[in-house]
Amino acid sequence: MSATARPSNEVIEVGPLQILPDEHLARVHGRVLVLSIRELRLLTELGRRVDRIMPREELFRLVWGREMRIGDRSVDVYVRKLRVKLEQALPDWRFIHTHFGFGYRLAAEPAQNVNEQFTTG
Repeated sequence: MSATARPSNEVIEVGPLQILPDEHLARVHGRVLVLSIRELRLLTELGRRVDRIMPREELFRLVWGREMRIGDRSVDVYVRKLRVKLEQALPDWRFIHTHFGFGYRLAAEPAQNVNEQFTTG
């Protein structure tokens, strides 16, 4: 096997979160997060487009490999599961942000900054 046939060893870093798609895992401070295949694929696709709002339909197409049917809430369900796991592993951080009517965006933001947006004004 030539060197060009080896995996790309892609590493996506978003704040303290590290996503290693070729190894099928995500880590937080060196600890492996236990994620389902779909959760990892969703996190990877969001991670490859850090800080970009991803429409639900595009995420579905990338993760599930087909068109999303009207009324399908799979992306929302998996985003919720992923948020819970990320918040358990990193309670002081928020990663997946909802943009109502548009989609989801991955960006590492300290939880206090997220909370300040709603308490100041």
